[in-house]
Amino acid sequence: MPKASITVRIWGARGSIPCPGPDTVRYGGNTSCVEISCGGRTLVFDAGSGLRVLGNHMASNNKIADIDLFLSHCHIDHLIGLPFFTPAFEKGSHLRLWAGNVKPVGGLKEAVRKMMSYPLFPIEIEMAQGKIEFTDFEPGEILAPQSGIVVRTAALNHPGGATGYRVEHAGQSIAYITDTEISDAAFEPTMLALAKDAALLIIDSTYTDEELKHHVGWGHSSWQQTVKFADAARVQKLCLFHHDPEHDDTMLDLIATNSDKARPGTIVAREGMTIVV
Repeated sequence: MPKASITVRIWGARGSIPCPGPDTVRYGGNTSCVEISCGGRTLVFDAGSGLRVLGNHMASNNKIADIDLFLSHCHIDHLIGLPFFTPAFEKGSHLRLWAGNVKPVGGLKEAVRKMMSYPLFPIEIEMAQGKIEFTDFEPGEILAPQSGIVVRTAALNHPGGATGYRVEHAGQSIAYITDTEISDAAFEPTMLALAKDAALLIIDSTYTDEELKHHVGWGHSSWQQTVKFADAARVQKLCLFHHDPEHDDTMLDLIATNSDKARPGTIVAREGMTIVV
């Protein structure tokens, strides 16, 4: 099968908490949200605060939402955009939510309901006018959300668990792996398989090696580790993602320079960035 182009757009590249302000203008302050368009379909990865911006973009273009939304996990920085996703409250929209690590604690629908309930939030998920479906799966399962699109999954090393994804369509593949703590001793085989030979790897690169010493067990990786991981997986293009909220534009410029030296062509994710593979 001939390879087809896949378009990736970054709507939020931060981790932990939104951090808008004058020092984060160029790379953005919204938390994790990545849109992948392939085969005429839209897949979205994570519902961080960047999902609100995506929803506003869709609404301004009068686009009825028909999307599959895959969550790496349900920590608040990866879910906070869902209550503000305008298309979910519009008739005719269809939103299919997927998660691989919350079945043991009641499932995805219950997790969303907890967040969107009194006293935490004034609007319940049942008030959404669009059609919303919830699917819980086990990490390692192979998903087929749409015809011609395969999504492979694997468990990640993060407190409470997280799921990594690999999207395959018409001879192309993109790996989305966040939040995870990479081991320096040996790369996890299932995670390595998820990224193997991918055209693009979007991966948790929250810290530098020096910072990582003070954050062992937090479930995140350094950009230096992800460079080594990308080399081992033989990915074509590496995209550093899930930036520490304490990393301002100047710091990320420095990381961009150093990571490009370590692995030429490495991208530091910026809000609004579009990547075609």
